[in-house]
Amino acid sequence: MAKKNGRDLREALRLPPGEPVELDAYGTRATPGAPGGKRTALQDAARTGKRLAEFQARLWAASTAGDRRRVLVVLQGMDTSGKGGTVKHVIGHLNPAGCRIRAFKAPTEEERRHDFLWRVRPALPRPGEIGIFDRSHYEDVLIARVRHLARPAEIGSRYGLINDFERSLAEDGVTVIKCFLHISREEQQRRLLRRLDRPDKHWKFDPGDIDERALWPAYREAYQLALERCAVPYAPWYVIPADRKWYRNWAVGRLLLEHLEELDPRYPKGDFDVAECRERLLKGA
Repeated sequence: MAKKNGRDLREALRLPPGEPVELDAYGTRATPGAPGGKRTALQDAARTGKRLAEFQARLWAASTAGDRRRVLVVLQGMDTSGKGGTVKHVIGHLNPAGCRIRAFKAPTEEERRHDFLWRVRPALPRPGEIGIFDRSHYEDVLIARVRHLARPAEIGSRYGLINDFERSLAEDGVTVIKCFLHISREEQQRRLLRRLDRPDKHWKFDPGDIDERALWPAYREAYQLALERCAVPYAPWYVIPADRKWYRNWAVGRLLLEHLEELDPRYPKGDFDVAECRERLLKGA
């Protein structure tokens, strides 16, 4: 595992539960636990990818013998923080057949007729799978709070409902890894300008992003509240400095690997006589 001063990366990046959160105290260009600079981290990320693929295969194989464990990676962050890029560079190492990736957009009319967790439950990973949420149920205490899409009392009640929901996931064998991709306002501006400078990136730009950017202080407050109220031992939050893309990708990959190493899924033993089957095959050759 990646260590820094004897600590694994989970400990270095995990938000302490029950403490006030002030995001200004967390550097967006910091590189805690990194094995070196960009070149070294990219090399280490490639090795991590191979290990992730190995553990994914073991997790899937274990599920065929009744192991109900699975993993859910939740990616949250401001626009341009790199949720899609993280999926591409980290989850790209995995077998798509064992992944469930869901990008949560604005709720549909049907989804609005149900409670805010209704659309989340069908998207959860099944036993043996690794699930990735590009945005998640946290949107209902983030944009809903900033844009006043629900009554304050209703939004206030959702933090507890989220904690109860994530506790039920943990009790059912889901390892929840919640990553807040922490980007600075200055870096967001640079990335938005680069999208405007490149015609092949115009499809990623929405003029509404400028309006959302104007609400940066309100979003910052909403994120601080969500991180503070939902940093729980069974589903902790990890703050990932995201101004450096190479570090963001490396850190999320290492966090996922550390959790899989701790789960340590095993290939199930065959319930047949190996020697007998070998002999039968040889005789029939």
